[in-house]
Amino acid sequence: MSKKPKWAIGIIAIVGIGTVLALSAAKRGNKAVEVRIEPVQKRDLVSSVTASGQVRPQTKVDVASDVSGKIMKLAVKEGQIVSSGQFLLQIDPSQPQAAVDRAQAQVASSQAQLAQAQSSLDQAQRSYERTLSIKKQNPQLIADEQIEQLRTAAEVDKSLVDAAKHAVDQSTASLNDAKSALSKTTIYAPMAGRVTRLAVEQGETAVPGTFNKDAATLLTISDMSVLETRVKVDETDVARVKVGDSAQVQIDAFPDTTFVGRVTKISNSSVKATTTTSTDQAVDYEVTIQLLNAPVDTRPDFSATAKVITDKRTGVLSVPIIALTVRENESLSKGDTAVGLGKAKPAKDIGKKDVEGVFVVGADNKVTFRPVKVGIAGEKHFEITGGLKDGEKIVAGTYQAIRELKDGTLVRETKADAKKPTPGTKS
Repeated sequence: MSKKPKWAIGIIAIVGIGTVLALSAAKRGNKAVEVRIEPVQKRDLVSSVTASGQVRPQTKVDVASDVSGKIMKLAVKEGQIVSSGQFLLQIDPSQPQAAVDRAQAQVASSQAQLAQAQSSLDQAQRSYERTLSIKKQNPQLIADEQIEQLRTAAEVDKSLVDAAKHAVDQSTASLNDAKSALSKTTIYAPMAGRVTRLAVEQGETAVPGTFNKDAATLLTISDMSVLETRVKVDETDVARVKVGDSAQVQIDAFPDTTFVGRVTKISNSSVKATTTTSTDQAVDYEVTIQLLNAPVDTRPDFSATAKVITDKRTGVLSVPIIALTVRENESLSKGDTAVGLGKAKPAKDIGKKDVEGVFVVGADNKVTFRPVKVGIAGEKHFEITGGLKDGEKIVAGTYQAIRELKDGTLVRETKADAKKPTPGTKS
């Protein structure tokens, strides 16, 4: 064989190998990315805010003692139903009773002193008037100095009577104070309800709660006919909650039942809770939800989770939440102008900003990022208010695949999703 055919065969072999490598590289470069593909559909969406808290009676009273003393008699038990004005307990009345007796004696003594001062005043007044009458009939018999002394004595006795009257008022006030303290040794129910907490036993010492309310609380009476749950809502969600919003409440003690509630109050001040980082604080707001159908077995402090319905949409275009992604938009046109002080000037260059959108799958299975406008968020879907049409196919997963997609990327539907039926229309 001549050298020429050998060179020809070598060239053909090299070209063939290059072609195979090129085709392999092209094949690898055009490999489709497996994704979940869903059509844009109309669904019924429900926007909600979920928070947890505890069940409490709307009205309750912590019964505390205003006097100190040993509890001599305890007439109720925890869980007992009581009526308004019913006798609850008796605190040892011996010291308050002794104070009443002392005050009564003091009143009697001050009244006697008042009577004595009044008699002295009457006598001094009569003596002055009699001497003054004699002085008018015969001026030489009575000296002016004697008249002056009698008048002064009458004025002094009048002041003593006034002082005695004030002493009577003071002792009477002390008596009333002692009687009030004595009456507080007998405690009656301030309202009708259930005794939900009994913090003392017969024989213990009751203490006033001037500086420590919890230590002074003897028992708690709650009106269990109207219950509510107070939940803590994050500052990012509380603006969406309004008084009157309906809520679905789940109580841990009744796991198979969902109860209906309604928002009755939203706090204006925050409830700050310190997080694991000492410098950071989670800012929450307390939202009160009244339960409309709570069972009779409900007890205070039951744990509850409330889902407040903040908005609803019927038959609106929607996409899965996972489908919505963020991409960096191009710089705003620097040619835009703004008018100020009567003349045009270049608009401030805001620069690049992120936009929300989805990847739309074209007829050639290549994706294109398209900005969209979103409305409310349901549990699994976002409402689409602009940018998409009903029936358009979009990339709905996976999260990792959506993160790495770019315009023009070739995609194909995963085999498992291709066999699934069309998803429902509610979210």
